[in-house]
Amino acid sequence: MAENKNDFTQGSIVSKLLKFMIPILGALILQAMYGAVDILVVGRFGTTAGISGVSTGSGIVNLITFTITGLTMGVTVVMGQYIGEKKPEKVGQVVGGAICLFLAMSFIIAIAMLIFARPLALLMQAPEEALDLTVLYVRICGGGIFFIIAYNVISSIFRGIGDSNMPLVFVGIACVVNIVGDLLFIAVFKWNVAGAALATVMAQAVSVILSIIIIRKRELPFEMKKEYIRFNPEIRRFVRVGIPIAFQEVMTQLSFLALCAFINRLGLDASSGYGIANKIVNFIMLVPGALMQSMASFVAQNVGAGQEVRARKSMVTGMFIGGSIGIFIAILSFLRGDLLATIFSNDEAVIACAADYLKGFAPEAVVTAILFSFIGYYNGHSKTLFVMLQGIAQTFIVRLPMSYFMSIQLDASLTMIGLAAPCATIFRIVINLIYFIVVSRENKYRSTSYK
Repeated sequence: MAENKNDFTQGSIVSKLLKFMIPILGALILQAMYGAVDILVVGRFGTTAGISGVSTGSGIVNLITFTITGLTMGVTVVMGQYIGEKKPEKVGQVVGGAICLFLAMSFIIAIAMLIFARPLALLMQAPEEALDLTVLYVRICGGGIFFIIAYNVISSIFRGIGDSNMPLVFVGIACVVNIVGDLLFIAVFKWNVAGAALATVMAQAVSVILSIIIIRKRELPFEMKKEYIRFNPEIRRFVRVGIPIAFQEVMTQLSFLALCAFINRLGLDASSGYGIANKIVNFIMLVPGALMQSMASFVAQNVGAGQEVRARKSMVTGMFIGGSIGIFIAILSFLRGDLLATIFSNDEAVIACAADYLKGFAPEAVVTAILFSFIGYYNGHSKTLFVMLQGIAQTFIVRLPMSYFMSIQLDASLTMIGLAAPCATIFRIVINLIYFIVVSRENKYRSTSYK
């Protein structure tokens, strides 16, 4: 029964895609609540400078987190392909290699974040009032980066075997711990930004420890031996798939960091307003993000099983589901961005800045659902190099130039800066559509030739 549930090569596409996607969406919602709760509690019980510090600092931490998430997507894809090919004996070797690689990376990244926290904050043009707070946030999160990385690796393993429920349980535990920690450290102890960072690290640590306990008591659909935990040849395969995804995430997060730096130049209110808007944006992007992760696993199994038609149908299904939900979210963001921002702050100037940015960003809720369905489809095919190249093009041809140009105008508008995101996404959809049509025609021609 459990095996059939996690087998995406048969049955209703809509039903199986939704059943797999909903727990992923739930996990992403809870994950987004980390930063949202940090900003909310700091906004209510801390300072405006604290909001800016958490916003800028979390942007730097997200650069690391999303890069690792992109790299672990390679683990998910390769595991899915092996399962689709009915080669469970290879899965354990992939997991063992992943444990070794990411453990080594966590030590290197932790040292780098502790040493380079201040230069990074200065590069981000953090407002003077929030500079030391930004550095503090980055250093505390850097000290606990092992737990942040470990959570992402564990989640990727479960998604790879078609189980999206366990990552939801893990992040649910972490979310509860983070909320309690924020209220205790910020509202009671008045530790401001330091409290937000400590609560985040503590939450991830508890989640990882409990997840390991749960895994040890659970029967997995693959064999795991101690000798698999080494630097083995499978690392090369999932890294080859994951590096382009990770590099794309680096480019995406760098564009967010650059955007944050552009807006930081406009003053503390704009910086804090963007920080709040960015937390709302994290929620806006949840459905597309869940689609992309689900699509990669769904398509990978069907590719491994040789069912290309079913893989394409799942992509179109994802676009329809995500786009339909995105229309509602876009309208809400455009019309009532101020209402959403009041959840995080009472400062009218900060609320106004957040609402202005959301007006421009709102269409992204629809177009990204289409784009991320494309990306999940190509990731499932291991065409991650193409995904990386289009991501670079989107960032450096459209998003960053448009954002920078809008930010240096005498009457710089956060609405116009926010509009750079959907414009860049539409540009990327066109690239994907052209590529899809060209490849489809080539495959059709080859099939005809063989006949």
